[in-house]
Amino acid sequence: MYFGCVTYSVYIEVMKKCLLFLAVLLVAHTTALLAQTTVDVQDTLFTAPDTVCTNQPVKLSSKVFNARSYYWGFCSGYLFNAPTGTNLGDNFNFSIPAGMEIAEDDGNYYGFVVNAKTTELLRLNFGKSLSNVPSVTNFGNVDSGIPENPTCLYILRDTFSKKWHIYVAGGFDATTSELARVDFGAHLSNPKPNVANFGNTGNLLNHPKGIFVSQEASTGRWIGYLVNYGSSNLVKLDFSFNPSITPQATNYNNPDGALNFPSDMAATYDNGAWHLFVSNYGNSTLARIDLGATLNTTTPVGTNLGDFLFRILKPSALSLVSDCNYHHLYLTDSTTSQLVEVRMPRATGAYSGITYSVVGGMNFPAAISGFLRDHDTVSAFITNARDSTLTRISFNNCSNTSIPSFTDVDPPAYVYTAPGVYNVYFVVDEGLPTQRTDCKDITVLPPPTLYRNNDTTLCQGDTLRLYAVSTLADSIRWWAGHNMDTTNIFVDSVRIWPNYSTEYRYRLFYPFGCIVDTAIRVRVVKVDADAGPDRWINDGAITTIGGPYTSEGAYTYHWGPYQFMSDSTIANPYVYPPGDMTYVLTVTEQGNGYQCAAKDTMTVRVSCGDFNVPNAFCPTSINPGSNRFGLLNNSLSKLNYFRIYNRFGQVVFETTDPTKKWDGIFNGTLATEGVYVWEADGFCASGKRINKKGNVTLLR
Repeated sequence: MYFGCVTYSVYIEVMKKCLLFLAVLLVAHTTALLAQTTVDVQDTLFTAPDTVCTNQPVKLSSKVFNARSYYWGFCSGYLFNAPTGTNLGDNFNFSIPAGMEIAEDDGNYYGFVVNAKTTELLRLNFGKSLSNVPSVTNFGNVDSGIPENPTCLYILRDTFSKKWHIYVAGGFDATTSELARVDFGAHLSNPKPNVANFGNTGNLLNHPKGIFVSQEASTGRWIGYLVNYGSSNLVKLDFSFNPSITPQATNYNNPDGALNFPSDMAATYDNGAWHLFVSNYGNSTLARIDLGATLNTTTPVGTNLGDFLFRILKPSALSLVSDCNYHHLYLTDSTTSQLVEVRMPRATGAYSGITYSVVGGMNFPAAISGFLRDHDTVSAFITNARDSTLTRISFNNCSNTSIPSFTDVDPPAYVYTAPGVYNVYFVVDEGLPTQRTDCKDITVLPPPTLYRNNDTTLCQGDTLRLYAVSTLADSIRWWAGHNMDTTNIFVDSVRIWPNYSTEYRYRLFYPFGCIVDTAIRVRVVKVDADAGPDRWINDGAITTIGGPYTSEGAYTYHWGPYQFMSDSTIANPYVYPPGDMTYVLTVTEQGNGYQCAAKDTMTVRVSCGDFNVPNAFCPTSINPGSNRFGLLNNSLSKLNYFRIYNRFGQVVFETTDPTKKWDGIFNGTLATEGVYVWEADGFCASGKRINKKGNVTLLR
């Protein structure tokens, strides 16, 4: 199976799959009322309040007054939300796609894909929006310059020459691995790109899977890195001061053993240092390589960050995004077809992992592109190796603003119509070399400060007092609900005793015209214990206890006493009491902060009025319950005799001990198969005499 990797660079210090953009996250009801404050930090592009209330006018102020264009997004897509996905089908000439990247050039969006099977470079033409279904241009192998089995591609725009380059790496092993550069000139729309194949640079390439190139602002040098799947090592590419020349390669081996069959790589510059993140296909982990303050380091340090509680499984690709001073790293799992996110406030942690189920029809994903913003929607693309389809994942803008966006320097006041955390995205000189972007989260709170019960869980039959207290409110009213003390519906506390899960609604009225209408949700846990009906059984018999109305599922079961019972921890054990016994069943559900239980009892009474014997046995069986023949009674006070006869009338076994059984041996040998006659005479503990005859079949 082939797995791809992709990277993208537009400006001098742009990193692979690293993009600063804004977003919005709607959150649940917030109960604190904070004063509105204004942030005015040096180098920010606009001022905005930290906190406002629902329907409170929000005024933003630009600090840039001479830009050629402005765009404000008041409710932009946000990476703290779960992504949505769409499968765009298989009409894109994919043939085991192994790498993908997207870029914007002159107002148009493009995607580039390499086919591992056919050694082809494809261009996807999205037009003016990434929401379009793209058309395809197939460049083939570009004058035979594309490496065999291409695995990675990386898009770079040299801001000095203003030319676009795509680096493509590939190969099956050290003998076939190569690095090539495809030149598109001034525009990615070029119908006839040129190619330069560097071969196996320094003979250090061995099935490369991740590549990244960037220019250092401090030195002007172009430095790149790639990871080799075949040798699990890191290679530095030094292009000196021209990204078009053949690079000098340096082998950094496996820094601190952090790499294990790496499948992709992404880079970020954070807090004054460069870091590479690498997905390890070999041991299903994520690694970080710390380069320090310069890309041109000689001492990379490796750290394996683990599998994040087994969330990462055979990762095929990754993409790293920086969003409002927070980093989001997305990995595609090649076997589970899931998308895994690793969030981090800094590149060095702390890390948290989140798993998204199959998004947008992912099917053995091979590569994930970088993320691009199309105004207020953020998108990336995933190529699927199994069915040759294309998946678009997006973080869409919300609709909780009076106006969604504005395109001039001084935006009008607007309001947020629901509580939450909203993201303001601001870009000036979009698409130009002078483009600058800024973002800010605004927390929108409901007007009051409110103290109330959290949603909670009760056991059926319990009583709870609900409260909702707001010092700013004029009045409160509870809406009469199931099992509520209605004498107190106009005060801040009421008593409830629900029999089933219920929402208890209340409304707060404020002097400034605000009305809060919400509810406290009370989940009621009902546990049923059904031990079953009382019953009689014959002496020595077994019976299954437990009735049909016992709660089933994630419950704990306990029977007592546990003697003469198959299993005291299941709902329906079987029992074989020696005499009358009463059993108690306790069923328990335990959750976060609660424990609910129910009990029931039943009695098994034992009747001694007959001999209890099986009608067949097999002496050669390994089952101790069926390889002996004798009385099963437990309540005999005396056994006068128990005899077994063969068909010739010979006594093959006899005893006066009710616990002893015949093993099928007669005169030192195994008795013949057939029917035998038994007779017994004895007394129950009650004094009742039993005398009986019967047949038993000996089997082999």
